[in-house]
Amino acid sequence: MISTLHIKNIGIIDDLSINLNTGLNILTGETGAGKTLIIDSLGIISGERFSKEMIRKGQDFSYVEACFYLPENENAIDGNIIVSREINSNNRNLCKINGRMVTVNELKNFMENIIDIHGQHDNQQLLNPATHIEYLDKFGSKEISPLKEEYIELFKQYNYIQTELKNNYGDEKEKQRKLDLLKYQFEEIEKANLKIGEDEKLEADRKIILNSEKINESLNVADLEISEHTMDALNNAIRALEKIENLDESYSKSLNLLKSTYYDIQEIGRDISSLRDNVFFDEEQRQELETRLDTIFSLKRKYGNTIEEILNYKKELEEEINRIQNLEEYNNKLKQERDIVTSKMDELAKKLNELRNRYARILEEKINQELKDLEMKNAIIKVNIQFNNEKKYNANGLDEVEIYIQTNIGEDAKPLYKIASGGEMSRIMLAIKNVLSNVDSVPVLIFDEIDTGISGMAAKSVGEKLKSISKLHQVLCVTHLASIAAKGDYNYYIYKKVENNKTITNVNLLNEEETIREIARIANGDITEISLQHAKELRNCNIK
Repeated sequence: MISTLHIKNIGIIDDLSINLNTGLNILTGETGAGKTLIIDSLGIISGERFSKEMIRKGQDFSYVEACFYLPENENAIDGNIIVSREINSNNRNLCKINGRMVTVNELKNFMENIIDIHGQHDNQQLLNPATHIEYLDKFGSKEISPLKEEYIELFKQYNYIQTELKNNYGDEKEKQRKLDLLKYQFEEIEKANLKIGEDEKLEADRKIILNSEKINESLNVADLEISEHTMDALNNAIRALEKIENLDESYSKSLNLLKSTYYDIQEIGRDISSLRDNVFFDEEQRQELETRLDTIFSLKRKYGNTIEEILNYKKELEEEINRIQNLEEYNNKLKQERDIVTSKMDELAKKLNELRNRYARILEEKINQELKDLEMKNAIIKVNIQFNNEKKYNANGLDEVEIYIQTNIGEDAKPLYKIASGGEMSRIMLAIKNVLSNVDSVPVLIFDEIDTGISGMAAKSVGEKLKSISKLHQVLCVTHLASIAAKGDYNYYIYKKVENNKTITNVNLLNEEETIREIARIANGDITEISLQHAKELRNCNIK
């Protein structure tokens, strides 16, 4: 059970602590006082989504903390578990269980075994046929759960084999398509006969061809200047120095350097002449070069940024082709395993179907009795089960379960979403919750405005059902109906007041006299002698 709930900076809640009790805890108060915010806070600490717009104006974080007394829970310390969640305006979450930090998903998984919140969202879930099998399986859990757990383990194996076969091209057509593609890619790279560094040399050759005219002109100028001017000038300078080389050692030294330079430049001149002779523009060569570069570029675009990467990819292709061609034996083994697994799954699915059909009849009977108690005397629930013979396996087996309802005598039973009103949906869900309460291990049940769309005898019956559920679970219920409020073991009044120009939510645990006055207010909108007398009668009926 929740022993203490602490809420800070959520909506108009500034800093609120509530000590809750076993049995039926009733929350009442005027519209907008903050009752729903309290339920929302329990949703937040249960790992549900949180909108930062819920953070109290002027604050940059919200905080919810709850202390649960669960002596049988393995996580409890001295019987207590403290859970908290802080959410900042930057969407940063800080979740803790007994001081240990956890993720939001871990918090949600932990809390789903502790708190079950029923509101209008659950009515929407009830309209979704996909959830109906969960109600039936929970009702027959004693026999269904062991078989279902065994089935789920096989289903996991089945999914693994299916995935492995898909990855291993277990389908012959898919395998051949993939093999053809890989071979095509391999042959395309193989045919290109790539060489590492080839692209760089081709780019350099292309650059020369594209600039051949400019290169040729420059080499001609250089060759002419060296052969006709530089060499003659150097030759004349050498002859001049030879006439005085014996007069001083420095003249001789300069002459030797000049001769060395002459021979170097002569060598350079021959190199330039050779380069000039080798420069020519060949259109056919250019076309071949461009075609080769286009081929390499196309391969790079498909298989890698460099020739080295392309060749590595080619090696991978070769390995994958060999692997696929040798997979047949392994895939045949997987298919044999799949046949064994599906055979066991089929057997368990049939047993599950038999159990579900048996428990469906019992569940129908119990829910229909609950509906009569809830003033839906002509309503008849029918749990339809369809067995999927096409072997489309899922985590629940081969059954599709949907709850149908006949609301009036003489009419056909139809799916819930086609018939039931809001008030009827609330009572159907309460009937299901009450039937499941004996097998449901979740200790805390929360009902947010379960009285939507009902009044009179139906409201009285809803109150009695909530009282019945609270014998096995701690129940928190937000209500606007006096006949439900009168059933409370503990009644809390939620109200708001203005302090320092700010609206804040407060809560009071009411004593017996205050509870009667609150029931009178809810029943009549005002507290009069008549409404007080009526409240006492409702309360005395509850005490009896």
